[in-house]
Amino acid sequence: MRKISGNKLLVKALKEEGVEILFGYPGACTIDISDELYKQDDIKVVLPRHEQALVHAADAYARSTGKVGVCLVTSGPGATNLVTGIATANYDSVPLVCFTGQVSRPLIGNDAFQEVDIVGITRSICKWGVTVQNREDLGRIIKEAFHIARTGRPGPVVVDLPKDVMGELGSPEYPETVNIRGYKPNPGLHIGQLKRAMKMLNRAKKPLFLAGGGVNIAGANENFTKIVDITKIPVVTTIMGRGAIPTNHPLFIGNLGMHGAYAANEAVTECDLLFSIGTRFNDRITGKIHEFAPNAQIVHIDIDTSSISRNVHVDIPVVADALEATEKILEYAEEHDTTEWLAQIESWKAEHPLKMKEKPGLTPQKIIETINETFDKAIVVTDVGQHQMFTTQYLELDANKKLLTSGGLGTMGYGFPGAVGAQLGNPDTPVIMISGDGGMQMNIQEFATAVLQELPLILCVFNNTYLGMVRQWQKLFYGKRYSMTCLRAGKACEGKCGTEGCECPPYTPDFVKLAESYGAKGLRVFNPEDVQAAFEEAKKNTKTPTLIEFIIDPEDLVYPMVKPGGTLEELIMDC
Repeated sequence: MRKISGNKLLVKALKEEGVEILFGYPGACTIDISDELYKQDDIKVVLPRHEQALVHAADAYARSTGKVGVCLVTSGPGATNLVTGIATANYDSVPLVCFTGQVSRPLIGNDAFQEVDIVGITRSICKWGVTVQNREDLGRIIKEAFHIARTGRPGPVVVDLPKDVMGELGSPEYPETVNIRGYKPNPGLHIGQLKRAMKMLNRAKKPLFLAGGGVNIAGANENFTKIVDITKIPVVTTIMGRGAIPTNHPLFIGNLGMHGAYAANEAVTECDLLFSIGTRFNDRITGKIHEFAPNAQIVHIDIDTSSISRNVHVDIPVVADALEATEKILEYAEEHDTTEWLAQIESWKAEHPLKMKEKPGLTPQKIIETINETFDKAIVVTDVGQHQMFTTQYLELDANKKLLTSGGLGTMGYGFPGAVGAQLGNPDTPVIMISGDGGMQMNIQEFATAVLQELPLILCVFNNTYLGMVRQWQKLFYGKRYSMTCLRAGKACEGKCGTEGCECPPYTPDFVKLAESYGAKGLRVFNPEDVQAAFEEAKKNTKTPTLIEFIIDPEDLVYPMVKPGGTLEELIMDC
């Protein structure tokens, strides 16, 4: 049998795993892998402009396609630049396989040039990390990496590749099967536990479904919607669970949590059974743990055993994939009399509807509602901040519209490269990015990638000249001391902010000119009557990105808001 190098085996393995796109950035320890990739045409290699952008692009590609995202970077800084993206994917259960170059084995531990222990660095933020020590183990490890990334609760895997191992000759065989002792995910649904949960559901007078991101990840949306239709039980979602049921469904109340709808938070507080699927019950949805859903028994269905009762004690745990669980629930689902319960919820909606205060001028709600009206099919990718919360409040989602956002880690800089990855994975679907002016500048260099890949992205920048979410906290809880949040602050106004005669420096950069300098199209919108025309103009631009800068009032705050350390009932409705 003819032996081949580890570099050749890696490329062969990628093809065997069905990898269509690899997001990579080269360096000394991976140059031989780059050379092997050059010799083939089956895998498209995309070269972003920064490794952090690269991993976010792979992440969004995976979220939007359901496939494993694949990264390749060199050792040292190349590998460490992946850390934020690995943590982002880990929190949000995104399947990634991240290949990192490493110095040759004799140099490991000697502080060699561009040497870091990337497996040690990422151990707590990835599903599995391994340095390949022997050429004969390479094929098995790659096979296991893809298997671990995509099975059970999906997540990122780091495979560290020493340069000398990859240069060694060895077997060309790539395994067809995986058998990892100690890793046996999806043991099967415990039907007895599910029957107990359904009996509890049938006894409840004020039942409530809570859908988390696990429903979307598992592709259980259709099953879940059927369950709701049959049972007539209302639904709240986490931010990551938004879209688990169409947002225009009559039984969908809204998101719960820190910026959730008043009616959704009241429903959680007053329900007598909270039937949750695919959520970790993190602090952003619970507020004070001991006062969360105080009147309710809790059923918790989750694929990850460690997530059950970790934050909130539950009465009936069910370890299961959301798709498998919802298929079984459909067999037992029956209609409930929720007439009085739904009437109570409707009264809460009427008392405090989810909408921004009426005011002249351009508002985030107006922009997002125009997206709802203009696009029947789209993938919307957000960055992190106020714009993200506005999007999760007002964006309508159904089977034709998907939302991608950094939920668990809250990573600024995710939006633009995320949009690049989503568009590469879904070339026939409009991809719209919504970012703030702060987050947009964190990976703005990806204009080069988007232009060269001819991606017709629509890039919405909500420019309020501040780091808006931190400013909101400073306004509400820190006496309007706007420290480190004004993006126009500079030497000219140092120590003079707010004093008579002090003028703010002009905003930099000029986003429209910057977009044009990269070869993209740039538009700027000040007035609500111009929003629709801007989107129509952007739709005509089919070969390059279009940036639309929306000039937003920094006083547009995200309401409702749970006070820091407060309960879901302690909502700030407006100021």
